[in-house]
Amino acid sequence: MDSNTMAEMDQQARTEGGTFATAILCMDGRIQHPVSVWVKEYFHVNYVDMITLPGADGVLALGPIGRIHWIRESATLSVEAHHSRAIAVVGHHDCAGNLVSKDVHLEHIARSVKRVASWGLPVRILGLWLNEHGKTEVICDLTKREGPESIS
Repeated sequence: MDSNTMAEMDQQARTEGGTFATAILCMDGRIQHPVSVWVKEYFHVNYVDMITLPGADGVLALGPIGRIHWIRESATLSVEAHHSRAIAVVGHHDCAGNLVSKDVHLEHIARSVKRVASWGLPVRILGLWLNEHGKTEVICDLTKREGPESIS
């Protein structure tokens, strides 16, 4: 997508009520607000569409496939309906839905970002870690790639 098309989409989004990004993250209520604030500031958007489920990074990395498809449908809706300009996949410290070490979380986040990139959505994709101090760390950052390897 060229810069003129992105500018047109941004203008349309503003006219329709604001700009959006999307976060795919755990349902854990402790992380919702800090992630929303960070994503709004980092991407300069008004709103964040939140796609939540327990241990989202682990689900995207490992399945089950039905939940991955649900996440994909939700993310696609966010991009198409709200012209979301970015998707952040978030893992966090002390996750009850994905009981693994930080190192494994980071692997899940990286794999999840690759999976989301394989969907071919015209957005920037970030992998984020919310650490034990509530601070957001960027784990990986992908811009839209041409012809990404498919990972359903």
